[in-house]
Amino acid sequence: MTTATEYGATSWELCVQLEHQYEGEPKKFNIRVTGDLHIGGLMLKLVEQIQIPQDWSDYALWWEQKNCWLLKTHWTLDKYGVQADANLLYTPQHKALRLQLPNMKTVRLKVSFSAKVFKAVTEICKTLNIRRSEELSLLKPLDEPQKKKKKKEKSNDPIIEDILNLDNTAVTPGSAASPGLYSKTMTPIYDPVSGTPASSTMMWFSDSLLTEQNCNVLAVSQSNCPPEKLAKLYQPLSLVDKAAINAGWLDSSRSLMEQGFQEEDNLLLRFKYFSFFDLNPKYDAVRINQLYEQARWAILLEEIECTEEEMFMFASLQYHISKISKSSEPQSYSNEPDIDEVEAALANLEVTLDGPHSDRILEDITDIPKLSDYLKLFRPKKLTLRAYKEYWFVFKDTSISYYKNMESARAEPIEQLHLRGCEVVPDVNVSSKKFGIKLLIPVADGMNEIYLRCENENQYAKWMAACMLASKGKTMAYSSYRTEVRNIQSFLKMKDLNSAQAQAAPNLEAMEMNSECFVSPRFVKKYKNKQLTARILEAHQNVSQMSLVEAKMRFIQAWQALPEFGIKYYIVRFRGCKKDELLGISYNRLIRIDMSTCLPIITWRFSNMKQWNVNWEIRQVAIEFDQNVSIAFACLSCDCKIVHEYIGGYIFLSTRSKDQNETLDEELFHKLTGGQD
Repeated sequence: MTTATEYGATSWELCVQLEHQYEGEPKKFNIRVTGDLHIGGLMLKLVEQIQIPQDWSDYALWWEQKNCWLLKTHWTLDKYGVQADANLLYTPQHKALRLQLPNMKTVRLKVSFSAKVFKAVTEICKTLNIRRSEELSLLKPLDEPQKKKKKKEKSNDPIIEDILNLDNTAVTPGSAASPGLYSKTMTPIYDPVSGTPASSTMMWFSDSLLTEQNCNVLAVSQSNCPPEKLAKLYQPLSLVDKAAINAGWLDSSRSLMEQGFQEEDNLLLRFKYFSFFDLNPKYDAVRINQLYEQARWAILLEEIECTEEEMFMFASLQYHISKISKSSEPQSYSNEPDIDEVEAALANLEVTLDGPHSDRILEDITDIPKLSDYLKLFRPKKLTLRAYKEYWFVFKDTSISYYKNMESARAEPIEQLHLRGCEVVPDVNVSSKKFGIKLLIPVADGMNEIYLRCENENQYAKWMAACMLASKGKTMAYSSYRTEVRNIQSFLKMKDLNSAQAQAAPNLEAMEMNSECFVSPRFVKKYKNKQLTARILEAHQNVSQMSLVEAKMRFIQAWQALPEFGIKYYIVRFRGCKKDELLGISYNRLIRIDMSTCLPIITWRFSNMKQWNVNWEIRQVAIEFDQNVSIAFACLSCDCKIVHEYIGGYIFLSTRSKDQNETLDEELFHKLTGGQD
């Protein structure tokens, strides 16, 4: 036994502040401790001294000087290095946070400030009923000096100020994580047409504030932003501006508190990784709507470039979705028969056991399809007019060969183009019957630019789908080729205003439409309101028969088909170079971009990547690819950890499969994204 004298000689006083939700200023408590006292024992002593009867299980110790949580309760003060000069704060781990969702709606809910951001986002998505939380993350709002004026103007925006309080649905002290909308045994079922939860699902979360009304706020498209407020939000962004925004992603391997965030702070919840796995209208009402909203705002604010024809196609889909959302009567849950969870699971299993449709079966691997037809080719050169010349083209495996004519196809080709790793960009204007394909093929000194011109829509759909697969190293024998062809044909049909004009012209006076809400402010300045309305209604004829969920899915697919889709830009300096350049990170490749011309220089595919690492001393990312290709660069617009996490995150997402039962390997994610710092 240690005597009182000996204890006094080896012990010391430790100051701990209590941050209590019902108290104003934190109260200070001096506790006599020894170095061998474990953290759990320290918290026990503190609670005994506080003498407030309540559940303290959500409270933990925060060490301000070291900027870290003391969560390992079995560790001693000596092991943590805590001494008498330490300032410890006894505070709840879950605190209120204001999150702006992709639909610009702000929700207030309790989030873990002690868990890693990756885990915190998982809890947030569970509360909001968004599956595949690994695709989302938290983003800091841009607060650069030149944006402050705009920020003040936007502070009165009802879109941002109208806050949905979900505080009680999140974790409260002493309780487990809120189930949100999730069932204990299976994912909730939604009406695939209206996207609203089935009646039995409502029973599963009847004890939560995220009831039918709040669920509709997240799962149903909200009213459109007035044109004057849209104009205030609109700011033309250069690639350098986009790089500044992309620097705001939070570190997924550290907690919110460790990254300097406090209670009631504002953050943005956004889809970070543009690799959307298993989008299912039956289960993903909220996820699909939030994804649609993020795409919609990206189009309206011109965060991604699209042609005028594409803008009016997107506008027609927005108008259609808005029209259906307003006219749809709220679903009555009381009149519907309850769906037994076990029966629903068995029905789902029966569909799975029936197997895929026959048209999805892979072609015989020995009989790889090929395309052959007359196309026109153009190679851009300086000071030359764009003159297309007709050749006989043969597409086989992942290469295109072209000949003078069909008769000479048995001889050596004029040239063979290897498309693996190339950039494929649509060059289409349906109204003008222009169906072009732009190919940027990697060569030793950069990118070889080639244009192909097709005669009609069907020919374009087949060759475009083949080029897109070949760029990923896949042939036309791959199961998704036919689906890709159909998607392209459907996309072209939506853009075809000529077919829409052939149908009955709508009565403009009878239509109630604020057309300026559906296009970016740049087009509002270019056209009068009646002109906008006429063009949107013409394009609407092509999509007027779609259901609500189908229209949202088509909008997302059309967004994914845009050349700039999913590319996040960062300012870097490559090893051995003296000038700054841009690095584009997409879901399947890295793109080196010239900052002055904004044109791609070379592309590297993730599929060809062998390994990547970070030299944390000089903050440099190094990547090795096949064929002894290696690159290294320093990040100038952000910490290199952000770029490292982006690359590792996409590699992690590529490991997902449907048989994983939606369980995430969090350890693998941090192994691929965390680095060794």
